[in-house]
Amino acid sequence: MQATDQTMKEQVQSLWTSKRPLIISGPCSAETESQMLETAQRLAATGKVDMLRAGIWKPRTRPGMFEGIGVKGLPWLLQAKKITGLPTTVEVATAKQVEDALSFDVDVLWIGARTTVNPFSVQEVADALRGVDIPVLIKNPINPDLELWTGAVERVQKAGIKQVGLIHRGFSSYGNSEYRNAPMWHLAIEMKRRNPELPIICDPSHISGRRDILQAVSQKSVDLDYDGLMIESHIDPDNAWSDAKQQITPERLAELLNDIVWRKEDVNSEEYHAALEKLRQQINHLDDELMQILAQRMKVADKIGQYKKENSITILQTNRWNEILERAFKKGEAMGLSKEFITKYYDALHMESINHQNKIMND
Repeated sequence: MQATDQTMKEQVQSLWTSKRPLIISGPCSAETESQMLETAQRLAATGKVDMLRAGIWKPRTRPGMFEGIGVKGLPWLLQAKKITGLPTTVEVATAKQVEDALSFDVDVLWIGARTTVNPFSVQEVADALRGVDIPVLIKNPINPDLELWTGAVERVQKAGIKQVGLIHRGFSSYGNSEYRNAPMWHLAIEMKRRNPELPIICDPSHISGRRDILQAVSQKSVDLDYDGLMIESHIDPDNAWSDAKQQITPERLAELLNDIVWRKEDVNSEEYHAALEKLRQQINHLDDELMQILAQRMKVADKIGQYKKENSITILQTNRWNEILERAFKKGEAMGLSKEFITKYYDALHMESINHQNKIMND
């Protein structure tokens, strides 16, 4: 199944603007021509994949690891497109990689997490894209920094790229064990809030780092109204040359997608909207009360700060803080609030109290 350049461009445009969810899949790395072509054909056979991905260049943490097959893999990807009729996407990190990818008619480019973290590298890629009409997806930086992510988007847009999207692939987190990269959903949600016009795709493969939680991470992203998924797929995942633990077969991908409960952001129902509006008004009322209570709490903290100042007492009282936390954990658990939420909430509350008291101490 072959498509002309113009037809493929129109297909990509239609996918980018209208297809939800947008499903991107393919191997972590293009390893051999036969592996790439078989993976592509089996993915196409599922009828559920919109775009083929493959790692051509692989930035790795340490030297000596497989760093991608390089330019020789691009003709394989082009052949996969000709056979399946599916558009292709690859990661680029340098101007030369942009040039090579475009020379083999790659349809969508993405900037990886290790590149997003470096403004100089992003600028180099952006400069190479000037005058090019191609969609570009930008992964979040490895470290949890929304300004770096935003900066990468701005650099690419200033280069004249009109179709820019986001990929949430999780963040490095010291001590994290459940995920390969901690999702930190709140950061992706904030990025989506700041840029509602940009499509956002979840990469559950890199968040999970293992197959057994791919389904749960994918479902959560769908529940949060993401626009699509990028999931790594391989014909023989256990023997993949890179990231073997997080890849799944094309057939397993189809099962995973079938098992997802696909939700909509909205429905055309007056009854639904009336009921939702009533509940939202309750939320607004409770939020107003909560703000008043927090303001009152800070006034009490201010008085405590004044007493500490007059008696030359330190702001931080560790025993008292531990006592507050333990009390909150017990009460919160009884009320159905998680320990994680209680910890984050009280940490923010504590820091605000410390800031108030520090200002009083040093006035």
